[in-house]
Order: sequence, then structure tokens, then C-alpha cells
Amino acid sequence: MEELSLIYSVCSMFPEFSMVNILKVTPGACLQHVIIEGAVKPEGEREKESQGQEQETTSSHQKGIVIIHDYFHLRMIKDSEKAVPFLLEGLDNTEIRVLSPLPAAGLDKEVTYEKFHQVSHSLGDLVGQYFTGEKPKGQLEIEGILKVGTNITGVGELKLDTDGTLSLRPPSNGSQYFLTPVDFDVIISALAGAAINFWARLRYYRHLEAHREQERKEFNRLLAEAARQQNNVPGQDNLQGVAMCVICLNQPCICVLLDCGHVCCCHTCYQALPQQYCPICRQRIVRVLPLYQV
Repeated sequence: MEELSLIYSVCSMFPEFSMVNILKVTPGACLQHVIIEGAVKPEGEREKESQGQEQETTSSHQKGIVIIHDYFHLRMIKDSEKAVPFLLEGLDNTEIRVLSPLPAAGLDKEVTYEKFHQVSHSLGDLVGQYFTGEKPKGQLEIEGILKVGTNITGVGELKLDTDGTLSLRPPSNGSQYFLTPVDFDVIISALAGAAINFWARLRYYRHLEAHREQERKEFNRLLAEAARQQNNVPGQDNLQGVAMCVICLNQPCICVLLDCGHVCCCHTCYQALPQQYCPICRQRIVRVLPLYQV
């Protein structure tokens, strides 16, 4: 970010230091992270009736998963996209060619054409689909355009080509490529919010894991204490009269779920519960204790 701010400040305070001049003295004539703001402009001649430049045609083939005659979900088996490069023109009339716009994040285009082409099936196809459980639904075709004059903020790699043309492309180091109608401050705010959200979720996850580890150690301590007490009783079988876990069906129920008091699962299945609710009555589990056999 310091590199981006420095380039922006130099170009603002000293107009003679244009992007071309900066790239000429940069090794490789390339900057991996730059901020470009400008208006969309067509590359070359365009028809007078056309109001958009960056055209995207998306063609996807959909296939449905079938159980007998009931569809329960769709999956895409092929997705092909193509786009037309365009230019970004700044306030100083500097033109930058935008390459590979489709991988960029934040680029919303106006849908101008959408049609679903449903396929027809012969009798042999229907018989094969009955046994395979998959039935092709058809082809969905969508076209979208980016209107000329739309203000776009691009964050990516800027390179000076051998013919003197400036081009903006996805960063070669794998960083995120942005093309969005919002300004750079909004992008930074969104990324900061995502980082804070990730940090909060990570802290919660670590806290939850620490709590589960502490609970597991306490349970094992109580279980070992109960086993020592039972071993003092001669001829007593520790598993006598203990029901099997209702989840895995192969381990004895050694957990008492509180506050409901149900004894219905082993400790391994209790830890694997996606939510802390009793499998029998669905009451929230406050704590768990080992089962004592006396």
C-alpha cells in the first residue's frame, strides 16, 4: 500500500512524472500493484448504435441429477467465457489497455441478453438417463456489457509494452485483481472489514477449540476416577447394563448430558456433534459428565 500511495502522490504533485516516465525507469517496465482510475473507452472503432464496450458472453451447460423422476440439484458441466478488452482514460487523457477483465473482482456488468436453450432427448437418451441418474437440462447463454463512460477503479499490474502502450493486467504474483466502479477507499474499507471479520472468527474458533480441549481433559479425569472406583468393587463389570451409543451404535454410552440428563452417546460422538443439542430431546447441552456404574 505504501508503494501505491507513493506513486499516486508523485503523479499528483508533479505532473511531469507520468506513468510512462515512471515505468521507463522501473526494472522490467512493470509495477505489480498500482491504482488506476478512469472512464471506460472502446478500443478502436465501434458502431454508433453501440452504447457499451466490454462485452462478456457466458455460455454454460447445465446437468440435473435425477432420482427416478425428481430433480434435487443442478450442476454445471461446462462454462465458457470470452470478453473484449477496453481502455481506461484518465483525466490527463492517458489511455491504459485493460487485459483479462473476467478474473477481476467487483466488475458488475449490465445483462443485455439471457436465454436458456433446452435440449431435446430421444427415447434412447431417456433410457440411459434413467440408469445413470443424470439428465442434461440445456445451455444457458448470457451476454453483458460495460457502458462507455463508466468510471472504473482498477488495482493490478501495470506494464509498459514495447510499443509504448500501457496495459493493466492481473498481478503475476497471484494477488487479487480489481476492476470496480467504487473508489479505492471503499475497496480498502471492504478489505479491512473482511480482515477484521476473519480475525474475529479465528479468535472464536481458537477459543472454542481451547474450551473443547479443557472439557475433554476434565471428562477424561472424571472418567478415570470413576474407573478406579469401579475397580475397587470385586466382580463388577464396568460395561454391565450400559446401552450402546445411538449415533455410532458400537460404543457404550458413557456421557450424561445435562441439563436434560439423557445417557445416549459416547464421548467421541458427543465431541463430533455439529451443535450442542441433545440427540434425544434437542435440549441445549450445558455440560457433560461421565456415567458412573455402581
